[in-house]
Formats: sequence, structure tokens, C-alpha cells
Amino acid sequence: MNSVAGVILDDNGKVVFCNTNDLSLRENEYVVLETERGYEVGFLIMLDIKNKQITENMPNIVRMANLNDIKNYNRNKIDAKKALEKSKEIAKKLNLNMKLLSASYTLDRSQLLFYFLSDTRIDFREMAKELASIYKTRIELRQIGVRDKAKEVSGIGQCGRELCCSCFLKNNLDSVSINMAKNQNIALNPNKINGQCGRLLCCLNYEDEVYSDYRKDMPSIGEEIKTEKGVGKVVSLDILKRTYCVNIPDEGRIEIEMKSNEDEENNK
Repeated sequence: MNSVAGVILDDNGKVVFCNTNDLSLRENEYVVLETERGYEVGFLIMLDIKNKQITENMPNIVRMANLNDIKNYNRNKIDAKKALEKSKEIAKKLNLNMKLLSASYTLDRSQLLFYFLSDTRIDFREMAKELASIYKTRIELRQIGVRDKAKEVSGIGQCGRELCCSCFLKNNLDSVSINMAKNQNIALNPNKINGQCGRLLCCLNYEDEVYSDYRKDMPSIGEEIKTEKGVGKVVSLDILKRTYCVNIPDEGRIEIEMKSNEDEENNK
């Protein structure tokens, strides 16, 4: 039965999950993968990963890499770095407002891929033609955003864990809104709500549904609430604990605990 393996494709150490195709494989050795780009070489670090299902878009391991594969892989890495420097020269000559980030060959050198950042759309057709005439292969230039770059490079978030976008989030990286931070009662401080990429934290998106559920029937800050000790204003909320503080004249602040959603369901 086919299983899932973990393979490092790039120097940044990011692990890609791959279909083993029921091959006899060994950890800590190079393998050849079939990806959406073509054939690439990666370093296998984990076999038979539990709780991982094989998906259609998952790269396939086709064989253990031989000495010739590894030789070509190392040569491609050196040549891609040289191509990256050349591409920067061409972009400067053509006055293209773009920041070239990386370049990589497929194993058989049938494609040379460049990633770049830019705040505007770039007409890079002339650049692609010039690169193709130099390197005699198919040239692809991909414009990526700062979120995409963070996903590619990875890193450690303010929570102390690997960036969500690089380890498990796949889509909707740009659908985060400031209203999600407000809904989660987070101070609108850029240092608190922005990630490594400088954009709003991805976790605001996928955690928002839980906060919305826990916030049901809770009062808003500033709202007047009648309690056993008198009427006061709500001054703070703890959404996940389902509690809020009310400031009552001559009494001070008191904490009120709401019923949990589970308790409310059981009482229906």
C-alpha cells in the first residue's frame, strides 16, 4: 500500500509530503520526484508518515537518485545561481521594477524558473526572450506576493511555531481582514496582528470561526449590564473563557461567567 514520505526540495529546509508509490526507499538519501514542474531531486528525511493521506496534487517519488542525478542536481544549483545574477542584470537594463528572489532548474534542465516580487504587474516578455536565447530552455517567471514569499521561505511566528502558511495552509492566504482581529478582541497593534510578511496574521482567518461561535450572546465593551450587584458597564471580554468584566459604581469590577456553548446546547 502506498505511503507518504517527507522530502526536502529546497535549501530552506521546507518539507514536502510525497507519494512513495510503494517503492523501496531509504531515509537520509536523495530521491527523484515528479512534480508539477517536471522531475526534481529532493532529500528524503521521513518514511511512512502517519495521519497523512495521499492526494492528487502530491508529488510522486519515482526512484532513488543515482550518482548522475545528484551530479546534475548540484550542477543545476550552481548554474541557477549564475542565471539569477544574470536575470538581475537584464531586469536593470530593461528598467523593470522587480526584485528577483530565486531561480531553479528542473533535473533535466527543460525549465528554468524565476520567482520575483513587485508591487505592480510587470511585462517581462522581453526579459523572458533574452533569457531563453542565453540558456536555451523554457523560461518561466512567476510574480509572487509577500505572503507567497513567507510561505516559500518559512520561519518562526510570534507564537513560537513554524509559519502556518508554510506548514499546512494552502489557499485563501489573502482573505484575512482587520474585522477578524476586532472580532477576536485583539489590540490593533501592528506588532500583534501582523506576521513575518508584514501582512495580517493567517491564523486570524482560520481561528475566526471559533471566536465567532464563542462570542455568541456575549455583551460588547461599553454596554450597560444589569447584575446582582447593580448596573455597570462592560470593560473587558475573555472570549475563549466566555467571561466578561463589569465595572459597577461603588462596587468595582466583577467577573461574570457565561454558560458554555455545550451547556447551552444540553439545556435546550
